[in-house]
Amino acid sequence: MKQSRAMSLVEAVANVALGYAIAVASQVLLFPAFGLHMTMAQNLKLAAAFTVISICRSYAIRRVFEAIHVRHMK
Repeated sequence: MKQSRAMSLVEAVANVALGYAIAVASQVLLFPAFGLHMTMAQNLKLAAAFTVISICRSYAIRRVFEAIHVRHMK
């Protein structure tokens, strides 16, 4: 059965939402160890930027693999 584009996007967003929380927590804990000091607002903005990039990446990879799957089903 084929996954719709909308469901591909929903899956990617759900996956990355958890990644966003992990990224913020990681930044807060690890950045100071490397001498990087950011406010919480800066941490949230940086994680948000990488989250948008990650959503796009996840969606694109999902669509490529779906196209490969559909091609092999013919």
